[in-house]
Amino acid sequence: MQAISDSTAPAASLLQLMWLASPALPIGGFSYSEGLEAAVDTARVTTESEAATWLLDQLELNLARCDLAVLSQAIPAWQAADASRIAELNAWVLQTRESSELRAQSEQMGRSLLEWLRNHTTATPVQIGLLAELQPTYPLAFALAASATGASARDCLLTYAFGWAENMVQAAIKSVPLGQSAGQRILSALTAAIPAAVTQALLVPDHQRQAFSPMLAILSAQHEVQYSRLFRS
Repeated sequence: MQAISDSTAPAASLLQLMWLASPALPIGGFSYSEGLEAAVDTARVTTESEAATWLLDQLELNLARCDLAVLSQAIPAWQAADASRIAELNAWVLQTRESSELRAQSEQMGRSLLEWLRNHTTATPVQIGLLAELQPTYPLAFALAASATGASARDCLLTYAFGWAENMVQAAIKSVPLGQSAGQRILSALTAAIPAAVTQALLVPDHQRQAFSPMLAILSAQHEVQYSRLFRS
Protein backbone atom coordinates (compact mmCIF):
# COMPACT_ATOMS: atom_id res chain seq x y z
CA MET A 1 0.00 0.00 0.00
CA GLN A 2 2.87 2.36 0.75
CA ALA A 3 4.30 1.76 -2.72
CA ILE A 4 1.00 2.74 -4.32
CA SER A 5 0.88 5.93 -2.27
CA ASP A 6 4.43 6.89 -3.26
CA SER A 7 3.75 6.32 -6.96
CA THR A 8 0.57 8.39 -7.02
CA ALA A 9 1.96 11.45 -5.20
CA PRO A 10 3.88 12.82 -8.25
CA ALA A 11 0.79 12.29 -10.43
CA ALA A 12 -1.33 14.27 -7.98
CA SER A 13 1.17 17.14 -8.07
CA LEU A 14 1.28 17.05 -11.86
CA LEU A 15 -2.49 17.14 -12.14
CA GLN A 16 -2.66 20.13 -9.79
CA LEU A 17 -0.06 21.97 -11.87
CA MET A 18 -1.94 21.15 -15.08
CA TRP A 19 -5.09 22.54 -13.48
CA LEU A 20 -3.32 25.78 -12.58
CA ALA A 21 -1.94 26.13 -16.12
CA SER A 22 -5.28 25.46 -17.79
CA PRO A 23 -6.90 28.30 -19.77
CA ALA A 24 -10.16 27.04 -18.25
CA LEU A 25 -9.09 28.20 -14.78
CA PRO A 26 -11.67 30.93 -14.04
CA ILE A 27 -9.30 33.84 -13.45
CA GLY A 28 -9.76 35.77 -16.70
CA GLY A 29 -6.28 35.44 -18.17
CA PHE A 30 -7.71 35.01 -21.66
CA SER A 31 -9.10 38.56 -21.61
CA TYR A 32 -5.67 40.27 -21.53
CA SER A 33 -3.05 40.78 -24.24
CA GLU A 34 -0.47 42.61 -22.08
CA GLY A 35 0.17 45.30 -24.67
CA LEU A 36 0.22 42.96 -27.68
CA GLU A 37 -3.04 44.36 -29.03
CA ALA A 38 -1.56 47.87 -28.97
CA ALA A 39 1.54 46.56 -30.77
CA VAL A 40 -0.75 45.17 -33.46
CA ASP A 41 -2.70 48.44 -33.66
CA THR A 42 0.52 50.42 -34.21
CA ALA A 43 1.77 47.92 -36.85
CA ARG A 44 4.70 46.72 -34.73
CA VAL A 45 3.31 43.18 -34.87
CA THR A 46 1.63 42.20 -38.14
CA THR A 47 2.93 38.71 -38.97
CA GLU A 48 3.53 35.34 -37.35
CA SER A 49 7.27 36.01 -37.22
CA GLU A 50 6.81 39.40 -35.55
CA ALA A 51 4.33 37.95 -33.04
CA ALA A 52 6.77 35.17 -32.16
CA THR A 53 9.64 37.63 -31.71
CA TRP A 54 7.47 39.91 -29.58
CA LEU A 55 6.41 37.13 -27.22
CA LEU A 56 9.87 35.59 -26.99
CA ASP A 57 11.29 39.00 -26.07
CA GLN A 58 8.54 39.49 -23.51
CA LEU A 59 9.30 36.09 -21.98
CA GLU A 60 13.04 36.78 -21.68
CA LEU A 61 13.07 40.49 -20.86
CA ASN A 62 9.93 40.83 -18.76
CA LEU A 63 8.48 37.59 -17.44
CA ALA A 64 11.78 35.93 -16.48
CA ARG A 65 13.05 39.00 -14.63
CA CYS A 66 9.74 39.92 -13.00
CA ASP A 67 6.85 37.51 -12.39
CA LEU A 68 8.89 34.31 -12.58
CA ALA A 69 11.59 35.79 -10.34
CA VAL A 70 8.91 36.80 -7.82
CA LEU A 71 7.42 33.30 -7.94
CA SER A 72 10.78 31.69 -7.26
CA GLN A 73 10.93 33.61 -3.97
CA ALA A 74 7.23 33.59 -3.10
CA ILE A 75 6.80 29.81 -3.21
CA PRO A 76 9.33 29.12 -0.41
CA ALA A 77 7.94 32.11 1.49
CA TRP A 78 4.47 30.53 1.51
CA GLN A 79 5.94 27.16 2.49
CA ALA A 80 7.80 28.80 5.38
CA ALA A 81 4.74 30.88 6.40
CA ASP A 82 6.89 34.01 6.12
CA ALA A 83 4.15 36.63 6.21
CA SER A 84 6.47 39.64 6.03
CA ARG A 85 8.26 38.26 2.98
CA ILE A 86 4.96 37.50 1.26
CA ALA A 87 3.72 41.05 1.91
CA GLU A 88 7.03 42.49 0.68
CA LEU A 89 6.90 40.57 -2.60
CA ASN A 90 3.24 41.42 -3.18
CA ALA A 91 3.95 45.12 -2.62
CA TRP A 92 6.83 44.95 -5.08
CA VAL A 93 4.55 43.56 -7.79
CA LEU A 94 2.00 46.31 -7.20
CA GLN A 95 4.62 49.04 -7.24
CA THR A 96 6.35 47.89 -10.42
CA ARG A 97 3.38 47.52 -12.78
CA GLU A 98 4.11 50.25 -15.30
CA SER A 99 0.56 51.10 -16.39
CA SER A 100 -2.87 51.13 -14.81
CA GLU A 101 -3.97 48.31 -17.14
CA LEU A 102 -1.11 46.02 -16.16
CA ARG A 103 -1.72 46.69 -12.48
CA ALA A 104 -5.47 46.12 -12.87
CA GLN A 105 -4.76 42.81 -14.62
CA SER A 106 -2.54 41.56 -11.80
CA GLU A 107 -5.06 42.64 -9.16
CA GLN A 108 -8.09 41.17 -10.94
CA MET A 109 -6.41 37.82 -11.60
CA GLY A 110 -5.10 37.78 -8.03
CA ARG A 111 -8.59 38.33 -6.61
CA SER A 112 -10.07 35.70 -8.92
CA LEU A 113 -7.46 33.11 -7.95
CA LEU A 114 -8.07 33.96 -4.29
CA GLU A 115 -11.76 33.18 -4.78
CA TRP A 116 -10.82 29.93 -6.51
CA LEU A 117 -8.62 29.03 -3.53
CA ARG A 118 -11.50 29.68 -1.13
CA ASN A 119 -13.46 26.89 -2.84
CA HIS A 120 -10.68 24.31 -2.82
CA THR A 121 -8.53 22.52 -0.28
CA THR A 122 -5.33 23.78 -1.88
CA ALA A 123 -4.62 26.43 0.79
CA THR A 124 -5.31 26.59 4.51
CA PRO A 125 -7.72 29.14 6.03
CA VAL A 126 -4.74 30.92 7.60
CA GLN A 127 -2.99 31.23 4.22
CA ILE A 128 -6.16 32.43 2.52
CA GLY A 129 -6.67 34.96 5.31
CA LEU A 130 -3.13 36.26 4.88
CA LEU A 131 -3.55 36.64 1.12
CA ALA A 132 -6.92 38.34 1.56
CA GLU A 133 -5.41 40.91 3.92
CA LEU A 134 -3.09 42.02 1.13
CA GLN A 135 -4.11 43.60 -2.15
CA PRO A 136 -3.42 40.22 -3.72
CA THR A 137 -1.57 40.09 -7.02
CA TYR A 138 -1.65 37.17 -9.41
CA PRO A 139 1.99 36.04 -8.89
CA LEU A 140 1.51 35.83 -5.11
CA ALA A 141 -1.83 34.06 -5.40
CA PHE A 142 -0.38 31.61 -7.92
CA ALA A 143 2.60 31.01 -5.65
CA LEU A 144 0.22 30.06 -2.83
CA ALA A 145 -1.72 27.65 -5.05
CA ALA A 146 1.45 26.13 -6.46
CA SER A 147 3.25 25.84 -3.12
CA ALA A 148 0.66 23.34 -1.88
CA THR A 149 1.16 20.93 -4.79
CA GLY A 150 4.42 19.54 -3.44
CA ALA A 151 6.08 20.18 -6.79
CA SER A 152 9.52 21.75 -7.08
CA ALA A 153 9.84 25.50 -7.53
CA ARG A 154 11.16 24.90 -11.04
CA ASP A 155 8.08 22.87 -12.02
CA CYS A 156 5.82 25.57 -10.57
CA LEU A 157 7.58 28.25 -12.62
CA LEU A 158 7.35 26.12 -15.76
CA THR A 159 3.62 25.81 -15.14
CA TYR A 160 3.15 29.57 -14.71
CA ALA A 161 5.17 30.33 -17.84
CA PHE A 162 3.31 27.81 -19.99
CA GLY A 163 -0.07 29.13 -18.81
CA TRP A 164 1.09 32.64 -19.73
CA ALA A 165 2.30 31.43 -23.13
CA GLU A 166 -1.00 29.75 -23.98
CA ASN A 167 -3.00 32.87 -23.13
CA MET A 168 -0.64 35.15 -25.08
CA VAL A 169 -0.68 32.91 -28.16
CA GLN A 170 -4.48 32.99 -28.12
CA ALA A 171 -4.30 36.79 -27.90
CA ALA A 172 -1.98 36.82 -30.93
CA ILE A 173 -4.28 34.53 -32.91
CA LYS A 174 -7.21 36.88 -32.32
CA SER A 175 -5.50 40.25 -32.64
CA VAL A 176 -2.91 39.88 -35.45
CA PRO A 177 -4.88 37.75 -36.59
CA LEU A 178 -3.25 34.37 -37.15
CA GLY A 179 -4.40 30.85 -37.89
CA GLN A 180 -4.33 28.02 -35.38
CA SER A 181 -1.30 26.39 -37.04
CA ALA A 182 0.66 29.65 -36.77
CA GLY A 183 -0.36 29.84 -33.12
CA GLN A 184 0.94 26.34 -32.50
CA ARG A 185 4.27 27.19 -34.12
CA ILE A 186 4.61 30.24 -31.86
CA LEU A 187 3.67 28.16 -28.81
CA SER A 188 6.31 25.60 -29.82
CA ALA A 189 8.96 28.35 -29.92
CA LEU A 190 7.87 29.69 -26.55
CA THR A 191 7.85 26.20 -25.03
CA ALA A 192 11.42 25.67 -26.20
CA ALA A 193 12.49 28.97 -24.61
CA ILE A 194 10.64 28.61 -21.31
CA PRO A 195 13.13 26.28 -19.50
CA ALA A 196 15.99 28.76 -19.97
CA ALA A 197 13.77 31.62 -18.80
CA VAL A 198 12.87 29.64 -15.69
CA THR A 199 16.53 28.86 -15.00
CA GLN A 200 17.29 32.57 -15.28
CA ALA A 201 14.41 33.48 -12.95
CA LEU A 202 15.52 31.03 -10.28
CA LEU A 203 18.89 32.80 -10.11
CA VAL A 204 17.61 36.39 -9.89
CA PRO A 205 18.31 37.97 -6.46
CA ASP A 206 16.17 40.74 -5.01
CA HIS A 207 18.36 43.59 -6.23
CA GLN A 208 18.27 42.34 -9.84
CA ARG A 209 14.55 41.67 -10.05
CA GLN A 210 12.94 44.22 -12.37
CA ALA A 211 9.91 45.10 -14.50
CA PHE A 212 11.58 47.69 -16.72
CA SER A 213 10.12 47.37 -20.23
CA PRO A 214 9.70 50.92 -21.59
CA MET A 215 8.04 50.13 -24.93
CA LEU A 216 5.69 47.65 -23.32
CA ALA A 217 4.71 50.29 -20.76
CA ILE A 218 4.15 52.91 -23.48
CA LEU A 219 2.00 50.58 -25.57
CA SER A 220 0.03 49.51 -22.51
CA ALA A 221 -0.69 53.17 -21.69
CA GLN A 222 -1.72 53.80 -25.31
CA HIS A 223 -4.01 50.77 -25.18
CA GLU A 224 -5.99 52.42 -22.38
CA VAL A 225 -7.34 54.97 -24.89
CA GLN A 226 -7.23 52.81 -28.01
CA TYR A 227 -10.37 53.30 -30.09
CA SER A 228 -11.25 49.65 -30.66
CA ARG A 229 -10.16 46.84 -28.35
CA LEU A 230 -10.67 43.11 -27.96
CA PHE A 231 -8.67 42.81 -24.76
CA ARG A 232 -8.52 44.51 -21.37
CA SER A 233 -4.77 45.17 -21.60
